[in-house]
Amino acid sequence: MILRNGVACVALVVLGLLLVQARAEETIVDGAFEQAKDGFWGSGDVVLSRDNGKLCAAVPAGGQMWDRLMGVNDLSLKPGKTYRLKIKTESREEHRFPILVQRAAEPWTAQVRIDGRAGEDPTDISTIFVATEAAPAQLVFHLGGAQGPWHLCIDDVTLAEVDTKPATAAMAATPLPSGTPSPLEVLPPLVNQSGYFLDGPKRVTIISSSAKPLDFRLIDASGATVGEGTTKLAGFDPTVGADTHVADFSAFHRAGEGYRIVVGDATSFSFSIGRDVYSKLRIDALSWFYPQRSGIEIDGAIAGAAYARPAGHINQEENKGDSDVGCLSGSAAETLYGDWHCGYRLDVTGGWYDAGDNGKYAVNGAISAAQLLGTFERGMIYGGGASAALSDSLSRIPENGNGVPDLLDEARWELEFLLKMIVPDGQPLAGMVHHKVHDTAWTVLPLLPHMDAQERALHRPSTAATLDFAATAAQGARLFAAYDDDFSQKLLTAAKKAWLAAAANPVLYAPTSDGLQGGGDYDDDDVIDETYWAAAELFISTGEKKYLTALHASPYWAGPIFSPAGAFHWRNPAALGRINLALYGDKLPKKDLSMIRKSVVSAAGNFLKLQQKEPFGQIYRPAESRYDWGSNHAILQNMIVMAAGYDLSGDRGLLQGIRESMDYILGRNAMNMSYVTGYGSVSPHNQHSRWYAHQVDASFPNPPVGSLAGGPNSTPVDEIARNRLQGCVPQTCYVDDIAAYGSNEIAINWNAPLVYVASFLADAL
Repeated sequence: MILRNGVACVALVVLGLLLVQARAEETIVDGAFEQAKDGFWGSGDVVLSRDNGKLCAAVPAGGQMWDRLMGVNDLSLKPGKTYRLKIKTESREEHRFPILVQRAAEPWTAQVRIDGRAGEDPTDISTIFVATEAAPAQLVFHLGGAQGPWHLCIDDVTLAEVDTKPATAAMAATPLPSGTPSPLEVLPPLVNQSGYFLDGPKRVTIISSSAKPLDFRLIDASGATVGEGTTKLAGFDPTVGADTHVADFSAFHRAGEGYRIVVGDATSFSFSIGRDVYSKLRIDALSWFYPQRSGIEIDGAIAGAAYARPAGHINQEENKGDSDVGCLSGSAAETLYGDWHCGYRLDVTGGWYDAGDNGKYAVNGAISAAQLLGTFERGMIYGGGASAALSDSLSRIPENGNGVPDLLDEARWELEFLLKMIVPDGQPLAGMVHHKVHDTAWTVLPLLPHMDAQERALHRPSTAATLDFAATAAQGARLFAAYDDDFSQKLLTAAKKAWLAAAANPVLYAPTSDGLQGGGDYDDDDVIDETYWAAAELFISTGEKKYLTALHASPYWAGPIFSPAGAFHWRNPAALGRINLALYGDKLPKKDLSMIRKSVVSAAGNFLKLQQKEPFGQIYRPAESRYDWGSNHAILQNMIVMAAGYDLSGDRGLLQGIRESMDYILGRNAMNMSYVTGYGSVSPHNQHSRWYAHQVDASFPNPPVGSLAGGPNSTPVDEIARNRLQGCVPQTCYVDDIAAYGSNEIAINWNAPLVYVASFLADAL
């Protein structure tokens, strides 16, 4: 494309007006370091000096990131208002470090986190965020962990309220219709509404019946044209039932906000271009798990006032609770499980509510916890030593500042629950894991967890749940060892015991009940894949030969394992085992490790080829082009395969493919919407949930920022879909309605891979 630099003067005039407005509401005192009134401090032996209008920090070597700090206090922010943080950095050598705006007291809740960096040339860092609380805040730089002492200088630090409304109403775009796209000449260009990387692919999809390339323009926030080009015909796409074009402006390398693509009379939603695109999403997607917790009061000062609620399911008042739960009995149990019964009751408080209801399921909980653990492990091994995945102040949780990374804290909440789901010693099936616990009858929405008056019941243990727990507990054991050795050993002992219990009960399958018992089934009559995953994690953690023998005996050892319809999920986690063996299986014989790694890199390359053929850039092509339940989750899992391929090979083409696949999730789709709440110009706010039920009752909140909707589903499983989406083409089989649980539910196993991908993209710059 052609870049038009002749509009620079106009852009500077607009920027100047914005700066005048920003200075009027500036939060940082003397951020230009010209008057010696800035108030910045250093701790952990960080020594500050003011040098020629810059603030410089001499940082000692070693320590954790949070052991060496620089910051400034007394920042006053207004909840709900949008702020722009800008910093100029410089260092004698390349360094990366977290920058946070957080509460200036325990629990040090972060409102925004940036993956900062500095090098020999001055680097401009900028981000926009919405303030979440009015408590006194501080701007903090985490500078520890370097191998040697180093020197950082900062300048032109500003934190000011900004107006994010578009310049003119004429620039606003509208979502595409929820049914089959109309054969108009050109519909609004479909963009990543959140933003594009400065050095990444920047492509836009246009649905148009034109048989000739179309002219397009890139305009900035003022409406001035800063680039132009012509589209490339991308052909007929059966997932939208229409012809498509792709506009490519990857050659444009100017950071900023408010950009739009114009094709004819159609204008896209706005988007940003920058270096730091996903660090905020990493925080929000992970912070989403805290309000999903069961058995704990949700603190509004941490989660936001709208999400405050009493602890759910702790046996108070009419709430039957989970602290003393027996097994399902009566005719329902006989129908599902024959003569199985148990003579004990368990305390199964804690864990995460699985999705939009009050059920807690071992198989889904295990793989979700595993992917949070995997986010931490990936950051630790492949994050360059400065990944925010290792941070103890990454998310909005009560455990901030406890000396344990937040990802481990959040995963532990589920691991502790899974440990409670184990059949006690001395009982039949001892060491096995109960498949699930939930209400004995369906509840209606809206309903807060502490108001649930239904009886709760444990369901029969299953081989799948037991093996999934063994895998996740083994993974947790190796990651918690450096932080809590007792808990690590507890996890490993339970994982080994579960492995043996599953071997003694290899076909105890979870049955199908048609969802009549107050919760989902998560039925599965094939546990070969779970066996492979459990053996993989146990071998990675222990190196014991018996687990390698089990791996060698598995049909998944050297067989095909990755599917473009969704590489892995709760029902078939084998590919997750393959990925982790490739990334962390250093105890494998060299020949085995080489084979495993080649298979992952090869699969990543195949996914890249698929992605490059897709007009919408996503890594997803299920059979007959039909979209499955949780299609957004499937796309993210395929991206994780490519992320592993990138970590193993360093092939930057894979990184760019992952970046482009994320475009679909954040707006480059036929619905012309971001599927993550609070991101982009249009995002879902009515996901299926009993407690995020604002659509039904205005006294309830909408889902929090960072909530991922399941995505288009070609199978009409709910009444909304059957009534409103009949005949929909795959990408449009979606509606943002609280009753549309088939396409618009939230779920722990959907947000967990979102955390992983956002963290990977925030690290791999």
